[in-house]
Amino acid sequence: MAEQAGTLRRTPLSRDRVLRAAVALADEAGIASLSMRNLAQELGVVPMALYKHVANKDELLDGMIDVIVGEIDPLLPETDWQHAVRRRILSARQVLRRHPWAPLAIESRNMATPAVLDYLDSMIGALRAGGLSVDLTHHVMHALGSRILGFSQELFDTSRRAGRSGPTDPEPPAPMPSEVAARFPHVAEIALAAAHEDASVVGSGCDDQFEFEFALDLLLDGIERLRRQGWTSAR
Repeated sequence: MAEQAGTLRRTPLSRDRVLRAAVALADEAGIASLSMRNLAQELGVVPMALYKHVANKDELLDGMIDVIVGEIDPLLPETDWQHAVRRRILSARQVLRRHPWAPLAIESRNMATPAVLDYLDSMIGALRAGGLSVDLTHHVMHALGSRILGFSQELFDTSRRAGRSGPTDPEPPAPMPSEVAARFPHVAEIALAAAHEDASVVGSGCDDQFEFEFALDLLLDGIERLRRQGWTSAR
């Protein structure tokens, strides 16, 4: 193991190696713990050596996002646009589950990175090739929002709001205080409902996967109905 580590440290530094080491560190300890200093330590170089490959922390984060997006399966040529788009969105979700810090990193950027833009461009192309008008596609992109990248802010999910950076396996819901449940009975009923589907596409009960797929299918089916009706926003 020590010999392997020594070989890795002697490997010439490159932008790709810097970015992949940063992704690995973020996976292990969370994005908040990532710094140029501890990244340099991991790579066995002085911090200044990193700046030959990334100008600053912002550029590092942009590059890390592009590495993550590059792991998403490409669009497959399909006659059914719904199937192609659904398959790729669920691939994106699988990737983000491997890198739980990525959704917050993506949301934090003021501008989309080149890989994200390329991903969105190809998805828009799939919608247009499926027969959606420019007008309908515009509104579909708003409706899908971050879901098209495989994540969404769940109403009753507190793990991301708490800054959790580890694995996102489901945990039993915390009991709602009785006085709160009494005041908001309908919220309590829904928030504590256990409605996970064991036959989910990417595994059983993982991070509200059933709820994600349910909403995605609801949107895709509704979009197809509007396409068939020749819907426009002018109506």
